[in-house]
Formats: sequence, structure tokens, C-alpha cells
Amino acid sequence: MADLEGSSSIDVDAPIELCFEVIADVEQAPKWQGAMQRARAVEYDAQARPVLVETQIHAIVANVTVWLRFDYSEPTGMRWTRERGDLKSLSGAWQLEGLEGGRTRATYSLEIGLNRTLSVLRKGVRGPAEAKVRELLTRRPVEGLKREAERRVARRGLSL
Repeated sequence: MADLEGSSSIDVDAPIELCFEVIADVEQAPKWQGAMQRARAVEYDAQARPVLVETQIHAIVANVTVWLRFDYSEPTGMRWTRERGDLKSLSGAWQLEGLEGGRTRATYSLEIGLNRTLSVLRKGVRGPAEAKVRELLTRRPVEGLKREAERRVARRGLSL
């Protein structure tokens, strides 16, 4: 069972392929994602996509370093799991769904198992504060994806 979990969805005025392009560029995610402060790929797949990434995540109560293993399902999303690092466990996913008019519904989900130290800190963020942490960890990424994908649509002069 996860200590913190949640998901959030948003509709993006950008095609599914462009949304996938944004989320699959994991090393650039800190520029738009919200909680991720740093991402450095240490392994790549045959398509030159990062599959093992050292990340630093601002988890509201602390900064944590986690090595994440990525699995891509182009163009409908990707999943990741903790391989090692400061958290007991972490798994997440992007699910992309093409909508009419070239738009995309993006859903971000996250499950976090806290280590002993962070579990103690978590006791101070129960109730409404815990709900706010959950909201920040899941809402920021979808809002960031929307901004970044729609910025790229405008920059490339694409029309929906």
C-alpha cells in the first residue's frame, strides 16, 4: 500500500503525438513538470529514450533522489518505477488519450512509499495538508504538460 497516491487529468489543446513527445523527453521534464528538480539519464533504449534516470524530486516536506526505470508505450503513455533511492517505493504513469479535434486527455498517476524518515515527517501533514501535498504532486505535472504542449503547438504554428 502506498503512503501517498493520487491522479489528475487535464485536456490539452495538442495532438497525442506531441504530448507524448513532451513526456518522453524525461531529461527536460524539470523545466515544466513541477516537482521534479533534476533528471539525468544514465541508460537509454534503442530509440534513444531515457530508461534509467536519476531524479531529484521536491516532495514538499523534503528533497529526495530516486533512480527511476521508464517503460514507454508510444504514443499512449509511459510508466516508471523506483529502482533505488531515498523513497521506499515510487511508481507512476502518464496515460494519453486522443480526443476529437486533435486534442489529448492526459492523466498522471503517482504512488509513493515513504522511507522511515519521511514517514515521520508525514505525520505532520495529515488531513487537509496531506490532501494538499497529494494535489501538488499530481496536479502540477498535468498543468505543466498542458502549458508546454500548447506552447509547442503555438511555436510550431500547428492548428487543431
